[in-house]
Amino acid sequence: MLFVILAASELFTNALEHLGDRLQISEGVTGSLFAAIGTALPETMVPLIALFVGITDSHINEEISAGAILGAPLMLSTLSTCLMALAVLPRRGSMGHVNPERKGFRRDLNFFLFAFTLAAVAMYVPQNARYIRCLLSFMLVLTYFVYIALTLRASEQLVEDGHGMEADGKMFFTRLGLPTTLITIMIQLGSGLVLLVFGAKGFIVGVEGVSHLLGISALLLSLLIIPIATELPEKVNSILWIRRGKDTLAFGNITGAMVFQGTLLPAIGIMLTPWQPRIEVLSGVLVTLIAAAWLRINSQIRGLPIWALLINGVLYFTFLVITLRR
Repeated sequence: MLFVILAASELFTNALEHLGDRLQISEGVTGSLFAAIGTALPETMVPLIALFVGITDSHINEEISAGAILGAPLMLSTLSTCLMALAVLPRRGSMGHVNPERKGFRRDLNFFLFAFTLAAVAMYVPQNARYIRCLLSFMLVLTYFVYIALTLRASEQLVEDGHGMEADGKMFFTRLGLPTTLITIMIQLGSGLVLLVFGAKGFIVGVEGVSHLLGISALLLSLLIIPIATELPEKVNSILWIRRGKDTLAFGNITGAMVFQGTLLPAIGIMLTPWQPRIEVLSGVLVTLIAAAWLRINSQIRGLPIWALLINGVLYFTFLVITLRR
């Protein structure tokens, strides 16, 4: 299933580059909206399946759902950014920089930090305070739609400034003799998405089976193991892009997915799960906020220092030590 995810990511990114090129939109919008939402489908499916089509034990379903919702942005903000740094470390060096489009990068992180802080505050709202929980969920959903509007508004200016999407090489389906039209682009894009979801779902099944044999709890499984599978599309896509010098696309894919997963998914968790501040959850939320804030602080005119991204990997392993020692 890992090989399926790798192949699907290559198919998906190739089609997405051609779609952005044909629609004349910016790399930031292509990464932050199109790629982020598309590759976020596997981790979006996990909590929904757990809540609505899970096993008969509702407590385990809720633990899996809450863990998957909170574990996804944790993985993206820490381990994923570290892996991207490692992918370009031999070429750029530890004192080198990665250069995502700065305004879009900061906008994504600002929205994420606001939304995820709001989701953390919601953990301390009693379950019987339904109206307050509904209000917080609504605010999170509204935040994402405001984010979409601002991101699309910024696209035209970014294209004029030289950040338009440009595809590298031919589309894979074109190499099979098909014309490069909007229809064939969408067919290849859809094929990549289907394979991404199929591969991630199969990977989850395999990881869950091994984890049950090791006796890992449902919540810890969801926080640590499931995001490794569901976040593979974002990791692979971003590593492919950053190795090709497409830093804006690579980081837009990560930070855009963080905004998506920090708004819509917690809105579901607040309404449909106990959403309580257990120690494993709180430590994960705290590490995620620190990692996102660290990225925001280190966003400079010259770009993000490679060494700063490596620190985010240290934060992830710090979280591992905290949770596994319990």
